Amino acid sequence: MLLLLLFAVLAAVAAFLLFKFATVVDGDLTLVSRGPPRRERVDGKVVWITGASRGIGEVLAMRFANLGAKLILSARNKDELERVKKNILSKNPDSRVEVLPMDLSAGEKSLKEVVHVAESFFSNAGVDYMIHNAAFERPKRGALEESEQGLKATLNVNVFGTITLTRLLAPYMLDRGMGHFVVMSSAAGKVPAPGQAIYSASKHALNGYFASLRSELCTKGIKVTVVCPGPIETPQSSAAASQVQMHSAEKREKRVSVERCVELTIVAATHGLKEAWISYQPVLTVMYLVQYMPTVGYWLMDKVGAKRLDAAAKKGNTYSWNLIFGSKKSA
Repeated sequence: MLLLLLFAVLAAVAAFLLFKFATVVDGDLTLVSRGPPRRERVDGKVVWITGASRGIGEVLAMRFANLGAKLILSARNKDELERVKKNILSKNPDSRVEVLPMDLSAGEKSLKEVVHVAESFFSNAGVDYMIHNAAFERPKRGALEESEQGLKATLNVNVFGTITLTRLLAPYMLDRGMGHFVVMSSAAGKVPAPGQAIYSASKHALNGYFASLRSELCTKGIKVTVVCPGPIETPQSSAAASQVQMHSAEKREKRVSVERCVELTIVAATHGLKEAWISYQPVLTVMYLVQYMPTVGYWLMDKVGAKRLDAAAKKGNTYSWNLIFGSKKSA
């Protein structure tokens, strides 16, 4: 009788955890089991953020400022960076913030000069955290429909520029015996992303490069955290969604808020996680399947592929369970 009771309790706990995973959890199990961000890991540290003029980058900047970090903000638009800086200082008057305009696609010579300037800020303190957040993403389209121009535009920013910036900055970190790269990758860098083949390829490239970099430099004080978000509710995505007439609740994509994404990103970085996944379902389930049961995971994505392209063309929900369990792609 006692054994049956114990089994019933364990089954109930398992059912509860499965329910939470399916309906509430917004990150991988290691990530969500950690506590809040560890302020002592970033207080007084120099944090350099690319793509800091809007979206996730802007919110990251504000959150790091709240935690006491010294900030270097980079993007192409200087006016927008100044706006972000002004906003930060209005809420954190004692924050130290530098604006450093930069184009990741400008080439190694330009990026070398930018790195030199970044290292000279705050009395030559050097960069402690490099947050690779800048990215280029094109509208969803078939893998064979992408142009050479689109391919180059995506890879120049997402891959070549990001890796070049890392190559140029890492020697400074190695000289100090410490440094931390935080890479905003994507769920599309872990699983197939029908309709986003080039973007997915760029994120897979980043995952491979930074995982290898970590293995090479981890004994020399260099840390790497790769963050893989699924669909995120940024101000830009909210504005775009408002322009599309949604006729039913089924068409609305459930997205993690940008604030929650940033919170979990900083949790991952300050707790020293090597990789973190941030998303609601069904993206999390697909990521786990591809990671641990690849044959099943890829079979599932093969069922979704054509229907996801169709949904994107109709401005519908490209992250819905209906893509898996719903009707076949329309003719």
